[in-house]
Amino acid sequence: MNRSPSARRLRLVRAALAATSLLCVSTPGAAAPAKDEPTIERVVMLMRHGVRPSTKFPATPAGTTKDAWPTWTTPAGDLTDHGAQGVRRLAEYDRTLLVRAGLLPASGCAATGTISAWASGSSRAIKTGKAFLETLQPGCGVTLDHPAGEEAEDQFHPTGAASAIDGTRALAASQAQLPAGGLAAVIAARRAEFAALQRIVGVPVDPASKLRATEGDKPDLKGGLSFASTAGQTLLLEYLEGMPMDQVGWGRASKADIRAILRFHPIKFQYETRPTYVAQRLAAPIVTRMIDALSGTGGKVTLLFGHDTNIAALGGFYDLHWTMADYPRDDIAPGGAIGFELLRDKAGKRYVRAFQQAQAMDQLRTLSALTDAAPPSRSYLAIPGCGSAKAACDMETFERLTRERLARPAP
Repeated sequence: MNRSPSARRLRLVRAALAATSLLCVSTPGAAAPAKDEPTIERVVMLMRHGVRPSTKFPATPAGTTKDAWPTWTTPAGDLTDHGAQGVRRLAEYDRTLLVRAGLLPASGCAATGTISAWASGSSRAIKTGKAFLETLQPGCGVTLDHPAGEEAEDQFHPTGAASAIDGTRALAASQAQLPAGGLAAVIAARRAEFAALQRIVGVPVDPASKLRATEGDKPDLKGGLSFASTAGQTLLLEYLEGMPMDQVGWGRASKADIRAILRFHPIKFQYETRPTYVAQRLAAPIVTRMIDALSGTGGKVTLLFGHDTNIAALGGFYDLHWTMADYPRDDIAPGGAIGFELLRDKAGKRYVRAFQQAQAMDQLRTLSALTDAAPPSRSYLAIPGCGSAKAACDMETFERLTRERLARPAP
C-alpha cells in the first residue's frame, strides 16, 4: 500500500518520540536531550490535590459502620501536612525532569512568566499548588491564581449556566453506558469487593443503587455503589496518611483490601462524570486553559491544581484511559496528574503527547524520595482520534479536535 510522505513522516517521528521519551523515561544522571532529539517546548499538567481527610465528619452516615471512623487533626477536606509533604516529593522529581528538558533553569528562578499556575478555590487545592510551586521554584514566589473561594468557582466546578448541562440528557448519556442488566449487572460484577467492604465496615452493606438526574449538573449515583466509593476513598486516605494498620479500617483492612475496594471509585466517575455529554461540558473551562497554553498562551510550564472530578472529566473529554501506579484503571490517585507535552522535531513540526503521573501507594504512605532509580508512575497515553500510537499526535490535529469539541460538544 502506498503511503503519503506526511504519513511516513509521522510514523518516523512517532518512533523517534517513543524512543526518546524525554520526560516519562529517565535514567540516573541523564544529560539534557541531544540536539537531534525532539525538543519539549511546553508542558501542561492537571493535578489532583494531595492527601486529605474525608470531606465531612463522619465520612459516612451513622449506622453505616460498626465503629466510628478514626479521627483526624486536619479539618474535614483540607490538605494534611503529610499530604503536603507528598506533593513536595512530586515537585522535587518534576523539577529534575523539567530542568533536564530545558524548561526550567538548573539553579535560580525561572524568568517571570515561565510558569503559569491556577488552582481551584478549595483550600486543599490551593495548599497543594503552593506546596508544589514552593518546591519546584524555592524562594521564587511563583504566583498561584485561584478564586477567592469555592463559592466563586466557575472553572473547576462549573454548574448551571456555566456548564450548560441538561440534567435529563446527562442522565440518558450515563444510562447509555450501562451494560446489559443495568446497575444490577454492575453490582453483580463487584460481589467480591462488596463482601470485603462489608467485612471491614462490620455491618451489612446494601448494594442497591440508582442513577438520578440533577438539574444543571452531572447525574448522581446513589446507594451502595456511592457508599462503597466514599468508604473506599476514606480507607485509602487513612493508608496514605501513614496511619498504623491497626487504625486503617479499624484494623480490618489490608492494602490488598483497599486496592480491591478502590474499584468502586472509577465506577462512580464512569457513570457520573465521564459520559461524553457530561465530560465535554464539565471539562470545557479547564480544557480551554490547557489548549490555549499548548498553543502559546502563558508560560512554558502550565500547572492546574484541582480535584479527581476534574481529571475524570478531562479523561472523558478526550476518551483517555490510564492506570496510575497500583491504582485501578481510570482511578485518580491523590497527587495524581494527567498532562500534555508539546514537542518540536528538528524539522520544526509540532506534536502532542498525553501522560499520567502518580506516586505508588507506599511511596506516598512512607514519603519516600522519588528518583530516577525509584520514580513515580509515569506513562504516555493514546489520544483517540489522533492516531493509534501513544508516541505522538500532530499538534494541528490535536488542536482541531479539541476546539471542535469545545465549540460543538456532544448533543
